[in-house]
Amino acid sequence: MNGPLSGIRVVDLSRVLAGPYCTMILGDLGAEVIKIEAPGGNDDTRGWGPPYVKGESAYYLCTNRNKKGLTLNLKSEKGKDILRRLIKGSDVLIHNFKTGTMEKWGLDYESLKSDHPELVYCHISGFGETGPLSKLAGYDFAIQAMSGFMSITGSEDSGPTKVGVAITDVLTGLYANIAVQSALLERAKSGLGQAIDISLYDAAISGLVNTASNYLVSGKIPKRLGNYHPNITPYQTFKTKDGEMVVAVGNDRQFQLFADCINAPELKEDPRFIKNSDRMSYREELEALILEKLTQENTDKWIRLCREKGIPCAPIQEIDEVFQDPHVRAREMVIEMDHTNGEKISMVGSPLKMSRTKVSYELPPPMVGEHTDEILKQLGITEEECEILKNQKII
Repeated sequence: MNGPLSGIRVVDLSRVLAGPYCTMILGDLGAEVIKIEAPGGNDDTRGWGPPYVKGESAYYLCTNRNKKGLTLNLKSEKGKDILRRLIKGSDVLIHNFKTGTMEKWGLDYESLKSDHPELVYCHISGFGETGPLSKLAGYDFAIQAMSGFMSITGSEDSGPTKVGVAITDVLTGLYANIAVQSALLERAKSGLGQAIDISLYDAAISGLVNTASNYLVSGKIPKRLGNYHPNITPYQTFKTKDGEMVVAVGNDRQFQLFADCINAPELKEDPRFIKNSDRMSYREELEALILEKLTQENTDKWIRLCREKGIPCAPIQEIDEVFQDPHVRAREMVIEMDHTNGEKISMVGSPLKMSRTKVSYELPPPMVGEHTDEILKQLGITEEECEILKNQKII
């Protein structure tokens, strides 16, 4: 693969979402990613369906392109020996085993760094390697609950609600990616790798951004606001004549334009609404006045009028509408790959648009151990030895 990370080899021992999402991005950027599973496969997401494409779940497919598949039994000494041989020619190791597992196998950073001082070693876990919860397993749903995400999602009527995707896994994968690439940049200067400790809990709390800051500054516990914004108005959903839309007025100038857009110039002169701080004090009154206007016309008309005046707004689209959007297609956010099983698979494209070192889509998500023989051959292991290892359930 060509790309900004071409020449970098990543040993990927991660499963499910956060780790595989991180390593897929590295693969999109040109790194050689070797996905290691136990013989027979142990990435749970392979079975998380329907839907499936000839036995491969859509969930598994979404985060595993641009990887080669290798099987190894890491509970065996031979399996661990092969992994150590693979690490010798690698730059990055990423895993998301429970804290203490790699130490038990003698594959933790402290055990490896003397022989591989240049290795960037990233451990993704639920709660990190330190602290009273470090031994617990972490799952996105539980982390959303613990981190405060659910407490601020939904409305007072709905009660606590999780985000519609595994958002803490996604955030963790992105943070891990940033950390790995930063460590590689630093290694170029120092010649040394380092250990990275990334947790879902930390990533989720960091992802609270302004809501966390509001609490830390004021001491007030945030409430569930549904589709309202805690600091800005009008910044919410509104009913229209034929549906709903989002209006996202971000400053006082935009509010002046919005008042003209909905043919309500009187709102610009009303002292209750001139400044955002005043609008926040009279949010309910303002909402009623805006709603009276917006319910007179269809969503499409309001979207057109608002966009003409540069007012942030949006229709509320179903997923099928998203992938039919001409803009989404123009941005190449839908790609097709030929899978090893003979099927064409549609996937979400990379959001990384780079002018010179573009992302590439070289390898479809691997079948269990699809490239085992190829990788072992590169390590100097013969076909005969591979057969013995298979019979011993090492690979």
